[in-house]
Amino acid sequence: MENKEKEKASTVIETRNIYDLSQGTENIYESVAMLSKRANQIAAEEKRELRKQLDEVTSNFDGMEDTFENREQVEIVRRSERKPKATLMATTEYLNDELYFRNPAKENEEMQKLEAEEDRIVKSEE
Repeated sequence: MENKEKEKASTVIETRNIYDLSQGTENIYESVAMLSKRANQIAAEEKRELRKQLDEVTSNFDGMEDTFENREQVEIVRRSERKPKATLMATTEYLNDELYFRNPAKENEEMQKLEAEEDRIVKSEE
């Protein structure tokens, strides 16, 4: 997701309608599990970006440059803290239909039902 799109997510926690959250999956527990997985993905991505930015300003110099680097590091961390939390971004993506998700267990169950129906049709034709 682009940085501009990340900024669309609110930085304020809001009460959500359970019905809205369960629309895509038709199961609130499945929706919460999916949002949790997406939030973990977003948090890991942000952590990598933060680590990369901090590594860029870190060096092995002593003296006055350490103070300057420390200020840069503090500013980088402050910018990171002002961003919306991963759970809020995941929820915003979900409610805006920007997430692709699937449940392999449900897909396997549906496939087994279709195969059973096909077998029943084939047997009835014989």
